[in-house]
Amino acid sequence: MNKYQKLNAEKSIEYVKQYNIFFANYEHLRCEEIGDGNLNLVFRLINDNDHKSLIIKQALPYARCVGESWPLSLDRARIEAESTQMQANICPGYVPKIYHTDNTLALTIMEDLSDHTVLRKGLISGQFYPEFPQQIGSFLAHTLFYTSNLYLDSHLKKQYLGQFINPDLCKITEDLVLTDPFFGSERNHYDQDIQTQVTELQNNQQLQLNVAALKLKFLSSTEALLHGDVHTGSIFVTKNSMKVFDSEFAYYGPIGFDIGLIIGNMVLSLCSHFIQNNLNSVNYCLNAIEIIWQTFESQFTTLAKEHTQDLAFKNNGYINHTIKNIFADTIGYAGCEVIRRIIGLAHVEDLDGIENKTLKNKAEILALTIGQQFILEQNQLHTIDNAIQKLQGYL
Repeated sequence: MNKYQKLNAEKSIEYVKQYNIFFANYEHLRCEEIGDGNLNLVFRLINDNDHKSLIIKQALPYARCVGESWPLSLDRARIEAESTQMQANICPGYVPKIYHTDNTLALTIMEDLSDHTVLRKGLISGQFYPEFPQQIGSFLAHTLFYTSNLYLDSHLKKQYLGQFINPDLCKITEDLVLTDPFFGSERNHYDQDIQTQVTELQNNQQLQLNVAALKLKFLSSTEALLHGDVHTGSIFVTKNSMKVFDSEFAYYGPIGFDIGLIIGNMVLSLCSHFIQNNLNSVNYCLNAIEIIWQTFESQFTTLAKEHTQDLAFKNNGYINHTIKNIFADTIGYAGCEVIRRIIGLAHVEDLDGIENKTLKNKAEILALTIGQQFILEQNQLHTIDNAIQKLQGYL
């Protein structure tokens, strides 16, 4: 196939046969479309003879959740594959294995992780993953340090900036996470029962000022190569294993953005469980938020002290200053993520899946309150203990 075309089940089987990918034989292959995401096609190919399987992910030239009226660059498939490979080199075992890529067809063939659970689904069902908080904290510390100015030669860093420029996907984040929920948009949607809270939020001038500063930093800061979309729906887990996937939003941006997204999603899970009186899950979420940051801070600091290459950045005072700024950004971006998942275009099952409408609205109002306070107080909540105490004050 020498030009782009959409795959289907039959074409997917033909493709792996043509390029002799992964399977020992191709006589008993079957294919099923499994994708339910917003942007891509996803197929699982299974060999019924030996039960081996793989995943084909193909980018569409538009946002699947909207249609052809929202065009997107196919180059995001290359960015996802190359960023995933970079993450694999830095943190082996924490991302899916990649078997094959094709930039013309905008596809990646990768490891099938059917033996794992999407973290969001597991958390909703009340499951606990004791290793996850430390695993994701370590993943973020390593991938963000080793792609940052602290470690990289400045020439190589600039090369990566060009390699991972990602304007179409960044524009989605700029609009859906950092603009629409706070200033109003026809793309927003939410239950009219929380209209009073939404109106108050969108009329809060100090909140808008802080969000503007966060958006400017997202637009202009190039601290490290971000995953760009680290939420509980882009992480596979078992009790012992974690795999971070879907890095098509990867680009060079502020370190606190990635950490803020995962903490924001843990806050959403926390609010859902609290309103439904699932206290064990509430305690798990609180503990996870604390461990994620503590692990990141500890390991990033150690890496910075031991492996920073540029003499100008080796000063311990500067490293501590960097951590302080990252934490403030983390809290601010976490608040943005919480709010956009309630008001904006893309919601989460943690809240939308609550069947009792009264409880759902209570969970949304709680989350909106926390999200706003995180943004407003991002420079006053100096430590993770302060942030946890703030959360506990609402429970």
